[in-house]
Amino acid sequence: FRSTVQDLKILMVLAVCVMYVILAILYESYLHPITVLSSLPVALIGGLATLLLFGQEASLYAYIGMFMLMGIVKKNGIMMVDFAIQRIAHGETAQKAIHDASMDRFRPIMMTTLAALMGAVPIALGFGADGSSRRPLGLVIVGGLIVSQFITLFITPGIYLYLEMFQEKVLNRFSFFRQTL
Repeated sequence: FRSTVQDLKILMVLAVCVMYVILAILYESYLHPITVLSSLPVALIGGLATLLLFGQEASLYAYIGMFMLMGIVKKNGIMMVDFAIQRIAHGETAQKAIHDASMDRFRPIMMTTLAALMGAVPIALGFGADGSSRRPLGLVIVGGLIVSQFITLFITPGIYLYLEMFQEKVLNRFSFFRQTL
């Protein structure tokens, strides 16, 4: 089991690396994937803290919950950043673009998060046959979504603006890192 848990930690790191590469290809940028992935640590810490709070251990189900949580939280960041990039391509400033993206994508982000949250609540409560063994999966998802939702809705736009400024002032000086729209 310890070997499996160690392998799962390596698999999580590899999953984040693969997500970064895919997002870098999608956005044709080195920095925008960082904006999207910046919400993952907050979500995982929230999920693990929920396990600790309820006295559950990090079982195989908990790791499956962490992988699911990473996908759901990443999707929220993608919805915001992708919308902002489209607005910038149409000539808006970065500040206005991320503000509009945050406002316009708030409802879809909340709807998908609440749907995932409500789907995980019965698992977190331990309902069903052998529900107690799957409880860590639900707790990780519920706790991670709640924590990440409160934090990332405010933090992601700030990180986006900071990285846009870094791109303009530093990275655009080098042809290899120059961003083209």
